[in-house]
This record gives sequence, structure tokens and C-alpha cells, in this order.
Amino acid sequence: MIEAKGNTGQVTFDGEYVTITRKGFRARMTVGKGEKRIHVSQITAVQWKPPGMLVNGFIQFTVPGGIERRSGFGSQTGSAAEDENSVLFLKNQAPAFEELREAVDEAIARQHRPASSDSLADELAKLQHLADTGALSAQEYDAAKARILGT
Repeated sequence: MIEAKGNTGQVTFDGEYVTITRKGFRARMTVGKGEKRIHVSQITAVQWKPPGMLVNGFIQFTVPGGIERRSGFGSQTGSAAEDENSVLFLKNQAPAFEELREAVDEAIARQHRPASSDSLADELAKLQHLADTGALSAQEYDAAKARILGT
């Protein structure tokens, strides 16, 4: 589990869910206290703004159906402070948020990879076995091999 405590909330990621938790007065003054859980399959993008000398950084999770508005120059951080899917953080908190961001990005990428558990060599070996036992004709073998190899 990865935890990152920010200026306007805390974000945890357990490999499956991103949980944004807000407590206290600051939460009440922005988007409200409470907890929001987002399954990684629902996250379509992660916006990242590193903190600067005079401004906080933020991480923002984009979800389908979410209402995002483009911030004007110089108001990105202010807009993120009012967004329920964003958490602001200070410069000394940035490393934890960078680690969180990398883990979420990797989990999102895994969602889009094919779920094949067999390697190419395994698939070709199984195919050869079927041809050797007579379960496939030479034409069927050639067609299946071309499909597997993408030729």
C-alpha cells in the first residue's frame, strides 16, 4: 500500500483502488470532508503538477463523467484545490506523491495489456503438438501459426 499525505488530503493506493481522504477544517472549506474511492479501471488519466518555489503541486485523477474545466494561466493549483479528485501537496511531500503516481500509472497500463498467460513459444509448441497428433491439418496448422505470429 502506498500512502501520500498532502496539503489538502491524503491519497492511498492498494493496487486496485485510489482512496482520497480529507479531514478537518481545510477539507470543509474546499471540497468537503470524507473519503472517495476510485477503482483503477475508472481512472483515464493522472494529471501531475510538481510544486514550485511559490506554489503547491497537485495530483489529479481523471474519471469518466467527471467535470473538468481547463484552468487559466496561473490558476491551475487554485482550480485543483476545489476539485474532489485532486490533492495539493508541498515540496517536501512531492516524493511520496511521485511514487504514488508511478504506481497508479503502472496499474492503468496493466489494465490495457492483453491477459495472455502463454508465451509465444508456448502457443507455437501447443500448435505443433496438435499438428503432430493429427488434430490439425497442414492447412489449419499454417493458418493458426500465421495468426499467432501476426503474419
